[in-house]
Amino acid sequence: MQKQQLSSSIKRARDIMRKDAGLSSDLDRTPQLAWILFLKSFDELEKKNEALNPKYRSTIESPYRWRDWAANDEGKTGDELLKFINDKLLPYLRGLKGTKENDPRDVLASLFTETYNRMLSGYLLREVINLIDQINFQSKDDIFTLSHLYESILKEMRDAAGTSGEFYTPRPVVRFIVEMIKPKIGEKVLDPACGTGGFLVEAYEYMKKLAKTAEDWDLLQFKTLYGIEKKPMPYLLGMMNLILHGIEVPNLKRANTLTKALNEITEKDKFDVIITNPPFGGEEEKGIQDNFPASLRTSETALLFLQFITRSLKTGGRCGIVVPDSMLSSGGVCQKIREQIITDTNLHSVIRLPEGVFSPYTGVPTNILIFEKGNKTKNIWFYQLNIREGIKAYSKTKPFEFIELEDIIAKFPNRIESENSWIVDVELIKNNNYSLNIHNPNKKNDYSHTPPAVLLKEIMATQVSLNKEIGELSEFIKELSKTSSKLMPLAEVVEERKSEPDIYKVSVGEIKIISKIGFDEGQIELRSSSKTRTKMILIKPGDLVISGINVSKGAVGYYSEKMTDDIAATIHYSSYIPNKNKINVEYLWILLRSQIFRDILKKTIPGGIKSEIKSNRFLKIQVPICDLPDQNKIANMFKKVKLLENKLLALNYKLKNIHESILYENYLHEIN
Repeated sequence: MQKQQLSSSIKRARDIMRKDAGLSSDLDRTPQLAWILFLKSFDELEKKNEALNPKYRSTIESPYRWRDWAANDEGKTGDELLKFINDKLLPYLRGLKGTKENDPRDVLASLFTETYNRMLSGYLLREVINLIDQINFQSKDDIFTLSHLYESILKEMRDAAGTSGEFYTPRPVVRFIVEMIKPKIGEKVLDPACGTGGFLVEAYEYMKKLAKTAEDWDLLQFKTLYGIEKKPMPYLLGMMNLILHGIEVPNLKRANTLTKALNEITEKDKFDVIITNPPFGGEEEKGIQDNFPASLRTSETALLFLQFITRSLKTGGRCGIVVPDSMLSSGGVCQKIREQIITDTNLHSVIRLPEGVFSPYTGVPTNILIFEKGNKTKNIWFYQLNIREGIKAYSKTKPFEFIELEDIIAKFPNRIESENSWIVDVELIKNNNYSLNIHNPNKKNDYSHTPPAVLLKEIMATQVSLNKEIGELSEFIKELSKTSSKLMPLAEVVEERKSEPDIYKVSVGEIKIISKIGFDEGQIELRSSSKTRTKMILIKPGDLVISGINVSKGAVGYYSEKMTDDIAATIHYSSYIPNKNKINVEYLWILLRSQIFRDILKKTIPGGIKSEIKSNRFLKIQVPICDLPDQNKIANMFKKVKLLENKLLALNYKLKNIHESILYENYLHEIN
């Protein structure tokens, strides 16, 4: 069946349903269409299994299979059809019981527990069934097309639902979170508030590309994706959504995630990845709140979900979650939960989404938190995503689009700082009541329209803060003066990465390669290989990388250990594995980009700083190395210096604009 024909069949079925007095809106029609589509698709799956295995026993037995009562267009209709469905078929499906793990009978019973036929006309229902029966669910093309049509139906349902559509998340946000979290085959992935399954479908589509063997496919089908949904309608739609995308027996559970007490969550209940947009603004009853520690009890649903998630992640597990703006700075229980996340996990990033991303369904400003269980947070990367140019606000006709995330996707792996992104040391956040509502120090603001009195007040407040921080820095420098260092060759603290073989071949598009290392910030920029190259070096996450022809200009980079993919570079680069028992990587990175190191290069490298530095010479260079605890202190000091630099730049920018502010306040505003 062609895409146009399939789309036409679905549209005609929905048009027929609009005539039925029992279905008043898409909120009624979509679940009705979903369970009819489900039974047709499930019967096609059963036929396929029967053809492959003559001993296969059908999950749904005669006379309740689709082929028995629905496939004949001259079959049951009118009151006879309604009586069969209402009194026999649906009660039979609800009563199914499985005999083994992952038994589809249990899935069916759970799915149809709260599923009802809402059509009042058996004749209109027969017309709908006849149209659905034309769809060939054994055709991959039809299933692919239908899955996309189904997503468009879900979107229309969201439009009709208004505030009831709280379980929908914009597709670009879902896709971004999945691509940044990078779930792997063999990991268990959970959405504890899965709604119609958007996060799980996106994760499935992402991991399909990683499945190489039959074992991989088996893991992906049955032991990877898990979801929990409280409400019956989105649960039904989620089951259908996952099945249409190729998951034969979805691991979705119809339950309230928060009914499980935190102290009852054991290691077997934990997950490698949690991706979700839990409901916020809702309230949970006291019985649910009692499942949480007394000091952290609250009626706010989103705060309870955050506690559940941090407890349910395995060590090394990763989470991407959408939270409302209030989560970043509110006091009380909210502050304690932020402290818990920062202490018990590594809060990698806070993505400030532009206002209106969820419009027109809610105007609440939202954010994405990305964190990993196991290590404490040392610093947090913030990114302020602004509304795209050319529009004033997002709407149904001007929705948020994935292309708007391109810049953040490029900067996310190495947490690059820019006008829209900045890094904040965790100590500053702790000293500010764990608030994550952090001002962007890199943003160039237009202060010319700010009243001069307000601007002066901001300048004075910044000055007070600067004086305090400079005083702390002064004390730290005095303490640091008591430490000592000694010269030692770089070979004592780093080891050259030897590829296997040392120089190897990279095919087109096989692996990302380094295009350059920026001189200003030392950021590694990547691109796809556009041609086959036979002489490349291998770089792994956690490696220190130098450009042999540009190291004297500051071309020293660090390929973050948080990355999961290897990269490659031409033989003009060298890659080194830091010995973490001897060297703090950030300290070494600062040292190798310093003027001190450039002066050392002039003295030790034959031919001066214009020569290419090969690894055998690089490793012989002697640099000042202090004890590891002192290295850690120096690395932390430089972070604070960077923050001070950003504050001073912001202060300087305000001072430069104060004359414009005075003119506008007293004279120029009259022109407008």
